[in-house]
Amino acid sequence: MQLQLELTKLGVRLRSLRNQRDWTLEDLAKRAGVSEAYLSRLEGGDRQPSLAVLFSLAQAFGVALPSLFEPEPQEATCVVVRAGSTASHQGHGLFYQPLSGGDRFTNLQPIRVTVPIDRLGDCLYEHDGEEWLYVLSGQVGLVFSDEEYILSMHDAAHFDARRPHRLLAKGEADAEIILVACAVPRSLLQSYL
Repeated sequence: MQLQLELTKLGVRLRSLRNQRDWTLEDLAKRAGVSEAYLSRLEGGDRQPSLAVLFSLAQAFGVALPSLFEPEPQEATCVVVRAGSTASHQGHGLFYQPLSGGDRFTNLQPIRVTVPIDRLGDCLYEHDGEEWLYVLSGQVGLVFSDEEYILSMHDAAHFDARRPHRLLAKGEADAEIILVACAVPRSLLQSYL
């Protein structure tokens, strides 16, 4: 009984994700490598998917796997994040602070980042999606693929995060930026490139 309820919820979520993108079952079948009939039964709550199918569907939708099991979000609300209301974090030699009250399943992930002048590392990062950044203060070296761009205060950059990249502070002081990351399905991103 509980399994059937969970399968029904999963089916509703899958149909909603597909409809949000104006995809037919045929469109999703091509993107996920799963038959239309199988998808129809999944959306109807009549099939229990394998983990491999769930991974394929999450990748096709461009969402994190756990979000397939999240309930449909309520109507969008305005989220105000007050100065000083979010904690700072450290990772990969950067200090960052979330600027959105959204959870990890929202499309846009804005953060304020401090790039320390003494940050070391030759490690380049690659991940799905795209990034946009805006320099608030200092100078930033954006290493992107085989090139380095020096960005000064009020400069911005927008790039495909699937390409190797990293940030370094240049000059005499730490740099501060606003960075917005967005997880975009590969097929959608490639259609714009």
